[in-house]
Amino acid sequence: MPATVVVGTQWGDEGKGKLTDLLAKEMSVVVRYQGGHNAGHTIVVDGDSFALQLIPSGVLYPHITPVIGNGVVVDPAVLLAEVDTLTAKGVDCGNLRVSGNAHLIMPYHQELDRVTERYLGKNKLGTTKRGIGPAYADKSARVGLRVQDLLDGKIFREKLDVALREKNGILAKVYNRLALSADDIAGRYLEEYAPRIEPMVVDCVSLVHEALEADEHVLLEGAQATFLDLDHGTYPFVTSSNPTAGGACVGAGVGPRYIDRVIGIAKAYTTRVGAGPFPTELFDEVGDALVDRGREYGTNTGRRRRTGWFDAVMMRQAVRLNSLSEIALTKLDVLDTFDTVKVCVAYECDGERFSHPPYHQSVLHKVTPVYEELPGWQCDLTGTTSLAELPAAARDYVAFLAAQSGVPVRFVGVGPGREQYVDFAA
Repeated sequence: MPATVVVGTQWGDEGKGKLTDLLAKEMSVVVRYQGGHNAGHTIVVDGDSFALQLIPSGVLYPHITPVIGNGVVVDPAVLLAEVDTLTAKGVDCGNLRVSGNAHLIMPYHQELDRVTERYLGKNKLGTTKRGIGPAYADKSARVGLRVQDLLDGKIFREKLDVALREKNGILAKVYNRLALSADDIAGRYLEEYAPRIEPMVVDCVSLVHEALEADEHVLLEGAQATFLDLDHGTYPFVTSSNPTAGGACVGAGVGPRYIDRVIGIAKAYTTRVGAGPFPTELFDEVGDALVDRGREYGTNTGRRRRTGWFDAVMMRQAVRLNSLSEIALTKLDVLDTFDTVKVCVAYECDGERFSHPPYHQSVLHKVTPVYEELPGWQCDLTGTTSLAELPAAARDYVAFLAAQSGVPVRFVGVGPGREQYVDFAA
């Protein structure tokens, strides 16, 4: 059975968790393929809110095997706290599996993340300071510790001692910070975390391929989004992994021929957290209204998100980078009160017009958005359950986005709840 990929098409926070939850009822396995606990998503089920960071959204279905893939970096304390929180809410996490090849976030990663961001000053990247970037840096440098190392105390301690010799030197000599204790770290990871995590550890590649070969549905869930991709995003204001659809292959151990459906998630407007270019950003009362109506604050950090109109230039690039087969549009209801709504259809800079983002960052920072203005619908969409119930102006807006993107819109979210969406194929 071919696999499905769910990927964000903007700068994150598009509502991937809700769509993954929606699709999960058809799936047997849901794999989170990259990122760490810097990427939260919220799912509302029967009025109860579930804020997830590491665990795939499919955990809310008892028939699902949720898997944290090899491309993820895992903070064991956060993982276990999330398990405990879900368990307390009556969610069974007994099926949760973690790839033995996933890398561990260590205390020195978090400390380095904090101090380096502080020392960058006005040039800071806007990271969540949770150790994600330093953990991926160690992975690339081939000095990282992996989940499987928790199962061998001798190997874990040897690798930890080597890593700490370097990290403590940097922390002390460069940042004037106290050295971290190998004994304290080893005690916590091997005695507190390892016994609870060991039953979850699996060979992710074998698990996923056995499901595919058994003709079961597999969903590959990304964190962050296309324009936070390390290679294709607005570098250096990006994450440290590849959230694009190609990253799903690497982060879950699945070849591209197994994937036949790539669903791109986009808000009906655009948001961004942290620093970096944002051509359609709004600094007026409209931007404030989008924040207030959309409750645009980070699930994990609580940071206020920057807001702007929908950017079709970005979306066309996301279609290219991910080979999108369809789009799921979220938060259409946030636009309910506006007289008119705008869509950025192109950029302009120094007399040149761009239908796709310019490759050079100096140009991207200077572009001016070119807008098309459409009539608003000025009615409450949150009770809408079918395409026929959507007002004509809302249908026209969705159709315009699809035409600008070159990919059909399949799902449209009209509220935060699990069932608050319209299926355009129904």
